[in-house]
Amino acid sequence: MANLFANDVDDLRYSQEEYAFLSSMYEGTLGKITQGTIVKGKIVHIGDNDVALDIGFKSDGIVSLNEFPDIANFKVGDDVEVYLESIEDKDGQLVLSRKRADFMRMWERVTTAFTTGEIIRGKCIRRIKGGIVVDLAGIDAFLPGSQIDVRPVRDFDALIGKEMDFRVVKINHPSENVVVSHKILVEESMADQRKAILASLEKGQILEGSVKAISDFGVFVDLGGVDGLVHITDLSWGRVNHPSEIVKLDQTINVVVLDFDQEKKRISLGYKQLQPHPWENIETKYPVGTKVNGKVVSLTDYGAFIEIEKGIEGLIHISEMSWTQHIKHPSQVVSMGQMIDAVILSLDKDAKKISLGIKQLEPDPWSSLLVKYPVGSHHTGIVRNLTNFGVFVELEQGIDGLIHISDLSWTKKIRHPGEVVKKGDPIDVVILGVDVDQRRISLGHKQLTDNPWNTFSYAYKVGTEVEGKVVRIIEKGVIVELPMSVDGFVPLSQLSLTPVKNIADAFHVDDELPMTVIEFDGESKKIVLSVVEYLRGKEQTVVDDYVSKHKLPPITLKDAVPVPPTAEEKAAASEAL
Repeated sequence: MANLFANDVDDLRYSQEEYAFLSSMYEGTLGKITQGTIVKGKIVHIGDNDVALDIGFKSDGIVSLNEFPDIANFKVGDDVEVYLESIEDKDGQLVLSRKRADFMRMWERVTTAFTTGEIIRGKCIRRIKGGIVVDLAGIDAFLPGSQIDVRPVRDFDALIGKEMDFRVVKINHPSENVVVSHKILVEESMADQRKAILASLEKGQILEGSVKAISDFGVFVDLGGVDGLVHITDLSWGRVNHPSEIVKLDQTINVVVLDFDQEKKRISLGYKQLQPHPWENIETKYPVGTKVNGKVVSLTDYGAFIEIEKGIEGLIHISEMSWTQHIKHPSQVVSMGQMIDAVILSLDKDAKKISLGIKQLEPDPWSSLLVKYPVGSHHTGIVRNLTNFGVFVELEQGIDGLIHISDLSWTKKIRHPGEVVKKGDPIDVVILGVDVDQRRISLGHKQLTDNPWNTFSYAYKVGTEVEGKVVRIIEKGVIVELPMSVDGFVPLSQLSLTPVKNIADAFHVDDELPMTVIEFDGESKKIVLSVVEYLRGKEQTVVDDYVSKHKLPPITLKDAVPVPPTAEEKAAASEAL
């Protein structure tokens, strides 16, 4: 201030009294202004890029023309409110902002609205993550998606450009953030309607509503301000994997009130209860023997559940899937989601159970097996399985028969079928019997040839001398294979007159033995032999060769007394043969 008059004071020749008087007159023309406040200014000039304002300070302030989008409504001399950001910038000019002044005035209104609950109007201007930005006369506010309406809004873009009423629900002064809600206003307007609905609710009441939301466990239905839940089990009489299979969002549906809690305002609704129960008159609709078509909806270890129609399911037990195959799991025959034909086998309306079968769609092949496989006929099959008691042979696809282990050989004691055949081998068989009711076919292999024991009585009569090969060693003696592929038994007492401490040291598999038949039993198929009897009466050199070969103690048979097989040895012979 002093600088205006201090320069060249001496040249102008002002006295000190005159200088003080002029300074006081100039300062009286200036108003008192404070930085950071809203002030009123008068337009003194409108330029191409800015507007000059007189706010009663020693110099005019400049405001960018960009802050006057409505400049056409102003002229020189009009008053305008502006915000004094700085009294003096680096160029010595006032820094003013009309936009900030408008913001401050609106911020005051928003703050007041937050305190009083006043409704404030705004415009949806753009979509952002989680919601919409709303313009409140220059202030950007955030409208969360959950606060738009009582019903979920699925198309935010449809609201852009739309003006709506809001209530301020949150303000952050330091960051100047504002959160608004339109949903609160909707809920308030529906409060009376909600009370009326809750007051009039009754079990069994039928209401109309709109599908508001769909979850994995059910459907939320808007009943006009009050939500109710239709649980997934109450959507359909049939099996439902997800509620979206039955209803769609915003769909209008009728529901029945199943239960409600006034305090918690929870309403349980039903949808299927308004549909006829599918089991009504089911006896006439699906009588036993009816052929039906359905969808495989579940597989268990014991069968498959088939949905004939919504709410009606039947079970195909694995035993009803094939006449001939041994089904271990239903997935061998059917798969989830497959459409199949079946036959109604039985129906229990009270228990709501239906038994179905698919093998009944074809003739039972066992009914004609007696014609195709008469007793005594010869066939060739494939070994499919071996057990301790016999061999399962596949005669054709799905038709198996059993060869018992005793029917594998006339002449050999078979301990396990694996000694004779292997899985996958072809094998010739003869039909011994067919039991259609039990679905069993008895097969024989040895019966393909005549019973040789009728001729063995001549070939192996007592006293006959033969040679045989050791095929197995047991505790009480050895099993030998004789000519004509028949097995015989040599008891331990008939291998040597002197005790044999360890039979496995003296005799080995494939050893050739000279023997004499001492017992023949055609009925029990038993031949007992003796080396001792064979050696009796032979030259001592023959005896010595035998003793030397098997490392036995020296023996002289000339004067030896015959020793018959013991009872234990006879029992061992019966068991071994």
